[in-house]
Amino acid sequence: MRQYLLILVLWAIVGLSANWPEPIEDPGYFDIPPSPQREGNPAAGYHYLLYGDVVRSGIPLALFQPSLGKSGDDLGRTGDSQRLPYMFNAVEAPNGVKVAAPTCLTCHAEQINGQLVIGLGNTTADYSRPTPSSLFDKMVEMRYGKDSPEWAAYLPFSRSQKALAPYIRTSVRGLNPADKIFAVLAAHRHPDDLRWIDSAQFQLPLEVVPTDVPAWWLLKKKNALYYNALGRGDFARLSSASAMLTLTDSAEARRVDERMVDLIAWIRTLQPPKYPFPVDEALAAQGKAIFEKNCSKCHGTYGATPSYPNRVVALERIGTDPLLAQTYGNYPEYHRWYNRSWFAQGPHRAELKPTNGYIAPPLDGIWATAPYLHNGSVPTVADLLHSTQRPKYWRRSFDANDYDPERLGWRYRTEEKPSGSETYDTTLPGHSNSGHTFGDRLTDHERRAVIEYLKTL
Repeated sequence: MRQYLLILVLWAIVGLSANWPEPIEDPGYFDIPPSPQREGNPAAGYHYLLYGDVVRSGIPLALFQPSLGKSGDDLGRTGDSQRLPYMFNAVEAPNGVKVAAPTCLTCHAEQINGQLVIGLGNTTADYSRPTPSSLFDKMVEMRYGKDSPEWAAYLPFSRSQKALAPYIRTSVRGLNPADKIFAVLAAHRHPDDLRWIDSAQFQLPLEVVPTDVPAWWLLKKKNALYYNALGRGDFARLSSASAMLTLTDSAEARRVDERMVDLIAWIRTLQPPKYPFPVDEALAAQGKAIFEKNCSKCHGTYGATPSYPNRVVALERIGTDPLLAQTYGNYPEYHRWYNRSWFAQGPHRAELKPTNGYIAPPLDGIWATAPYLHNGSVPTVADLLHSTQRPKYWRRSFDANDYDPERLGWRYRTEEKPSGSETYDTTLPGHSNSGHTFGDRLTDHERRAVIEYLKTL
C-alpha cells in the first residue's frame, strides 16, 4: 500500500511539473557561445600581412608599377612591396612570375584624420563603378601575349574578376559587397578540392546587399564572424576563404589556412586608435552610467573588467534593415556548399549558420568606425542615437580629414533627392537607416553624455 501511494505521489508530481513554467528567456535575444580557436604567432602573422601570398595571382609586377604608378607604402615594407600601394603585396605566382596581388588591406585599412589605420574598415572604396578587368586583360595581353608565363600568372585573377563583375556592383560608394564575393567564388569552386570550375554550380541573385566593413580590433571579443553571426567555428579557417579569389586547390588552401592562424593571432593584438580630440571627462563619466544602464545588455561593458555577451538581437527587436540577414538565409546553396566543403572538414572546421537577426558589436574605437549600422546608412553617432534626425539622402566628401568630432562621424550634407553614387540613398533595398531606436528615449543631455563616453572607448 505504501509503495502504491508513493507511485501516486510521484505520478502527481510528474503530472503537475508538466504544467510548471519553464525558465523564461527573451525570444528577442540569444548569445553565441565560444568555439575553440588555434593559437598562433602574432609577429609571424604581421609579416604575413605585409609580405604574404594569400592571393598568388595578379597583375605582373613589371607592368603594374609603370602603368599604375608608385604610391606611398605607409607600412615600412622593404623589397618589391615597398613600391606598391599598401593594399598590394609583391608575390611570386606558382610559376615564379612576380605579380602585384591584392591583400586583406584592400578592405581592412583606411585613412582617418591623416593617418592610415590598419584594421579599420575601408569606407572609401568605390564598388559602384565597373571593374576594369577587361582593361587589365588587354594590358597584359598586349605586353606579354596569351602564351606567356606572365599571362598564366595573371589568369586566375582575371577569371575570378570576370565571374564577380556582374554580382558586386554597389549602388553607393563606400559600401562593401564581400558577402556576395564569397558566395560567387564558392559557386565556381569544387567543394572537395576547391579547384576552379568555369560554370557556376548554383545561381545567385544579381542584387547586392551592402555592408560596412567592421574593425579588425573587435575580433578578439567575438565568438562568431559576420553581422548576423553566420561564421562559426575556427576563425582562421573562415578567414582563409579569401584565398578562393585565386587559389589552385585545397593543398594551397591548407597552406594559407596554416598561415592565417598567425594572422588571426596578430589581429587579436590590435587595439583601437585613441580618440584624438579633447574629451569632457565629467560629462563622459555621466555617459558611462547612462550607457551601462541602457546599452551594456547588448554591447557589453568597458574599462578594467570588460564584458561582452556576443548577443544576437532578433530582426523584430532591433528593427534595422533586414535584407542582409534575410539574404544570408536566401543563399541555401552557398551554405550547403560551404558546410560540406574543404573548409568544414577536420578538427579546425568552420561552418555557416545564419540567424534571423544581427549581433550587437563591441564598441571599442567606435569613434573611428563611421558610418554606422551594418549597412553604413547613418553618418554619425549623434544620428544613430536620435533616429528622427537621420538623413534620408546624404552625401559626404570622402576626405579622410572631414571628421566631425562633436557628432562622432563624417561631416555630411543632406540632399532632396539622390544624385549619383556618392549620395547615400536610404530608400534603396538593403540601405534603410531604420531601427536601433533605443537612443530615442534618452534626453538630449543624456545623448551628449553617452557620445562623450563613447569617445573614450
